[in-house]
Amino acid sequence: MFKTLANAWKLPDLRKKIIFTLCMLAVFQIGTVIPVPGLDGESLKQLLGVGSGEGGIFDLLNIISGGSLGNASIFALSITPYVTATIIIQLLAVAIPALERISREDGGREIIAKWTRYATVILAFIQSASLYVGLANAKLVVNNTPLSFFIVVISLTAGTAFLMWLGEQITEKGVGNGISIIIFAGIVANLPTTIRQFAALVTANGTVNIVTLLLIVVIALAIITFVVLINDAERRIPVNYAKRVVGRKMYGGQNSNIPFKVAMAGVIPIIFASSLLSFPQTMVQLFTGGNGNVTGFWGKVLSVLNYGSPVYAVLYFLLIIFFSFFYTAMIYNPIEMSNNIKRNGGFIPGIRPGRPTTDYITKVMNRVTTIGSVCIALIAIVPLLLARSNNITLSFSGTSLLILVGVAIETYRQIESQLLMRHYKGFLD
Repeated sequence: MFKTLANAWKLPDLRKKIIFTLCMLAVFQIGTVIPVPGLDGESLKQLLGVGSGEGGIFDLLNIISGGSLGNASIFALSITPYVTATIIIQLLAVAIPALERISREDGGREIIAKWTRYATVILAFIQSASLYVGLANAKLVVNNTPLSFFIVVISLTAGTAFLMWLGEQITEKGVGNGISIIIFAGIVANLPTTIRQFAALVTANGTVNIVTLLLIVVIALAIITFVVLINDAERRIPVNYAKRVVGRKMYGGQNSNIPFKVAMAGVIPIIFASSLLSFPQTMVQLFTGGNGNVTGFWGKVLSVLNYGSPVYAVLYFLLIIFFSFFYTAMIYNPIEMSNNIKRNGGFIPGIRPGRPTTDYITKVMNRVTTIGSVCIALIAIVPLLLARSNNITLSFSGTSLLILVGVAIETYRQIESQLLMRHYKGFLD
């Protein structure tokens, strides 16, 4: 790995991309400590319970935002409105045929991306206004005036819009997926706080709890090892190409394969599921003023969707599986793959071209996606369940570790592939 990074640093264009990415991440870290005018960080922590050690959903959002939520900075909403907007637009593209046709046309991706940006700003504005209303209901706003409302809401909305632009710039001019890189940077920036939580957890009355320490270390190592194995695992479908003569040249006659990675969607389902589950709980908590004794309908919603509850774990598990299938279906089209194989004179051994090939590719893809999605979902919820059963109340869960490892592997592979393109050696070498 270090050799690959050293080789990438030697290439001027890759070095520029790496430096650009690091500079954008530095800008992100600076923004995490810039406070919103008129918004008190301690009041926000009191409202949301951030840093209370209960390991709630807001602690997880605070980790993803790099501590911005606890600092009441301009990046307090993080990139979650963009992720939520992406989910909504993609679901609408599946449900509305006209929107699906637009996404498949030339320039359709740019149109969908533009609508996603608009939806992000709208969602960020709604969440910012809800945050201010929650602070006002809890009587934690010193100067509750229209001007204060305007400044807080615009500052938070602008911070999310800037983060969205920052992620797009990293994707275009840097290394890796910009949104994933920003979430990765936020989790890494919060590691010192997490380490202090670990130290406080395993230390009691000046003595170290060996059982708790070993449990945490074993779970972390098992997750890292399993994520690496899942990322490397793939199912290959063999494809044979018949020989054909075009003019005075002969084409085909070679064997190839179609690789299907077990974790095709990577950490995207984790991010989508976390954002979707956090949205309703955030709205309820804010509109009720952060009151822990909420009764009635909203009280039931809070208790059911409480971070770490059995219902939350089940919904989290099912949403990860759903978004794994959904994201895979957005990337791979079995009909198009079957037509490309047939057009190039290829065939899968034992499978007739046309519809049977499409059905076979769909069946293999569904099986692989099922295995991968279940594995990723188990990795995400098993540490959560173990932590609750052993009274370990750390906000740094298997989800954070999964995102860390997954994004690191994806970024490393992108650097490796770009390095391979620039150092490709022909068969004569």
